[in-house]
Amino acid sequence: MTVSVVDNPAALTELLERVRAARRIGIDTEFHNERSYTAQLMVVQLAFDDGVAIVDPLALTDLRPLAEALATTEVVGHALSSDLRILAEDYTILPQSAFDTQVAAAFCGYGLTISLLDLVRELAGVTLRKSQTVSDWSARPLSVKQIDYLVDDVRYLFPLADRLEALLAERGRAAWAREEMRSLVDLRAYRPDARRLYLRVSGNGRMSRRELGILNELAALRDGLARERNIPLKFVMPDDVLAGLVSLRPRTIEDLGQLRRLDNGIKRHYGARIIEAVARGEAIPESELPQRAPRPLGAQREALVATMAVLMNAIAAENDLPTTLLLTRSALERIARETPVSAAEIDAVLNLTPWRRSLVVEPLWELLIGERVVRVEGYLSGNPRTTFVRKNEELVDD
Repeated sequence: MTVSVVDNPAALTELLERVRAARRIGIDTEFHNERSYTAQLMVVQLAFDDGVAIVDPLALTDLRPLAEALATTEVVGHALSSDLRILAEDYTILPQSAFDTQVAAAFCGYGLTISLLDLVRELAGVTLRKSQTVSDWSARPLSVKQIDYLVDDVRYLFPLADRLEALLAERGRAAWAREEMRSLVDLRAYRPDARRLYLRVSGNGRMSRRELGILNELAALRDGLARERNIPLKFVMPDDVLAGLVSLRPRTIEDLGQLRRLDNGIKRHYGARIIEAVARGEAIPESELPQRAPRPLGAQREALVATMAVLMNAIAAENDLPTTLLLTRSALERIARETPVSAAEIDAVLNLTPWRRSLVVEPLWELLIGERVVRVEGYLSGNPRTTFVRKNEELVDD
């Protein structure tokens, strides 16, 4: 396999032509994000049918042309969301389409979190070397071991994708998987909802709606400052400081002196903006304030959520899918709170993708109205199996 290192403008120009001509491109990235707001790209690995290119972002001033070239093709990768997030945040550009081998594997019965190492071993019969997992990717020059590791991370992507596509076709799930992967190339998936930033701050569950409004304005300010300075949120203002500001509701710069944990530099340079954020939160009309976290469900509705969860587990097991791929607990809680009165209303409440709708809506509705029951079959024979059947079907112990 030919391996080239792209670390100068001429090599990048050649790579761009190669990218634009390719039907699909394998991709992986190495990045550091411990001390920055957005991930700092250190290496980009691109796989082609005839070799691998190792792109050095530290030697190139601007990778936007590469992002633009990738936007014309399909990328293949494993657990792609973190790799594509970098393109979304740095360049607001995403590939035309994506094939994620981890997502595809989930629809083929391998679980939702299978690693590349395990998938390559399972489908390609190769054990990858992972000696550089915690390597310092900012160091230059890259060592031979690092290069080998980088190549291994992409060299098997096409064989994996081809094998998984065949398995998906055999199971009739190719459309399901592609539907699930569509969100990977949707920019909206990587943009935080500015109206719900308060949910990221610990302690929000004890606040009133007005306090949540103030907290959201402060969280938006913190997010903006962190982005401007490219540092983690906690380096601007930790959660307990935001909560303290909500409680204090400062109206002057002098008021900020009451918060011991508020960094002096932040206070000095951004104190006025903090005061303005608090004022904006206090001025939000009552009807536009964030909603408080819902109250506990209560014993009976908690039992209902648990019962629906058992059904979801049974459906997942019957279809050889990860349970978490079907419905989240919050979705089940919403049904328990809103009690939709038809299968169509359940569908409307949950706003499901077509493949999920085909699996869960009818069984869920029939369970809720008592027309379907969950049973354990085969227990006495040592082969227990949880099933969901209509209540007039006889129990068969196999």
